[in-house]
Amino acid sequence: MADLITVEDPDDPRLRDYTGLTDVELRRKREPAEGLFIAEGEKVIRRAKEAGYEMRSMLLSAKWIDVMRDVIDELPAPVYAVTPDLAEQVTGYHVHRGALASMQRRPLPTAGELLRSARRVVVMESVNDHTNIGAIFRSAAALGMDAVLLSPDCADPLYRRSVKVSMGAVFSVPYARLETWPKGLESVREAGFTLLALTPDEKARSLDEAAPHTMDRVALMLGAEGDGLSTQALVAADEWVRIPMAHGVDSLNVGAAAAVAFYAVATGRPES
Repeated sequence: MADLITVEDPDDPRLRDYTGLTDVELRRKREPAEGLFIAEGEKVIRRAKEAGYEMRSMLLSAKWIDVMRDVIDELPAPVYAVTPDLAEQVTGYHVHRGALASMQRRPLPTAGELLRSARRVVVMESVNDHTNIGAIFRSAAALGMDAVLLSPDCADPLYRRSVKVSMGAVFSVPYARLETWPKGLESVREAGFTLLALTPDEKARSLDEAAPHTMDRVALMLGAEGDGLSTQALVAADEWVRIPMAHGVDSLNVGAAAAVAFYAVATGRPES
């Protein structure tokens, strides 16, 4: 059973995992270096625990203690009970969900390990917006994508905002980082995948015409909001595909586009 510890000092060193959560640059460096990430809200905390992540500690306001009692009773980690005001002083924002947990990261698998068993893969290039990362992971989980590969400069899927937006789906879809870009795409092709680059370019074939759901192994490449895929990534692709647009709309937000494309890629997929 976890120790329930009331903390009244925002500078208490035991709360260090939770300090400055709104400082994006600080947290981007600290969390991977220290091997932690933050789960926010009851559902996300439970999903992280169910996915097998080890909990370092929890930070709860009083009203959430009873709600999380079953989790608390199973934990060897400390649980810090704080007032909402103190939580805000520590984290830098109003923790309206009232429950935070510091979780221990796990070593990432290699791209090769994921590609051995996957059939439908998402490949992201330079997606640095944490909201988009979270939305893409949520759609990938919901629509049957098997794995996610990230270019070296993509944002961290375990950053608090990404985890929150994904509603914990980042724990459901395995992911890895390609060590080089775009050279790393060669290993994806060598594993038997057709590389499809999603782009609004009029030279691209529509997803209906390309029929990715009939292909044996597909890696769908997505670029960052606004810029899209780089020239190097487009050149590396086997084929360009697009989502047909109406009413003069030229493109969708990458999160929305990803969901549409995932459905096209996964629907009617060949049986293993």
